[in-house]
Amino acid sequence: FVHLLINILTRIAQIDGTITREETTIIVGFFRDHLRYSTSQLHWVREQMKQARRSETDLQLLLNEFKERFAYEPRLILLELIYQVLFTKPVVPEPELRLAREIGGFLAISAYDQQRIESRYTMRQRQAATREEDYYQVLGVEPGAGFDRIKAAYRQLSQQYHPDKVAHLGEEFRKVAEEKMKEINQAYHHLKKNSGQA
Repeated sequence: FVHLLINILTRIAQIDGTITREETTIIVGFFRDHLRYSTSQLHWVREQMKQARRSETDLQLLLNEFKERFAYEPRLILLELIYQVLFTKPVVPEPELRLAREIGGFLAISAYDQQRIESRYTMRQRQAATREEDYYQVLGVEPGAGFDRIKAAYRQLSQQYHPDKVAHLGEEFRKVAEEKMKEINQAYHHLKKNSGQA
C-alpha cells in the first residue's frame, strides 16, 4: 500500500515537471498525521519519493496494481490525496483536473464520491481567491498591485489607524483602531509573502 501510494502520488506531483515543497508536504504529511510515522519512517518515505522520481514505471500500471490489490476505501483515500496534491497550486489546470476525474473513474470511485471530493477542493480554492481579493481591498489597492504600491498603502493606513492617533478619544476608539490595525497587518503580511518579500 505504502510503496504504491508514494509512487502514484509522486507521479501526480511530477505532472507539471517539478515537485514543489507544498506537494512534498502533502505526501509526507499523510504518513506523519494519519499513519503516525516516526521521524525515521518519514525519512524512509522521502527516500522512496526520490526513487519514485527516477522511476519510469507507467502511472497506468501503478493505478492498475492499486485497483487490483485494494478495496474501495483505500482507493477513495488515494483519490482524496491526488486532489490534495493537485490543489496545492493556486489554480489547477483543467488537464490535471481531467486526469484526476479519469483516475477516479478508473478506480471505480462512485460519481457521487468523486464529485464530493472535487467540490470540496474547488470550494476551498474559490474561498482562498476571495480572501486574496479581500486583502487587496483592505489596503485599498487594486488586485495584482506591485509590492511597492502595497507597501505605500500599508504605511499610509498604519499612520491613519494607529491606536495612538485616537487614544485621546477614549477606549472605544482605541479598540476599533486596534482591530483595524490587525486587519491591515494581516492583509499586508499575506500580500508581502505572496509577493516573494517574506
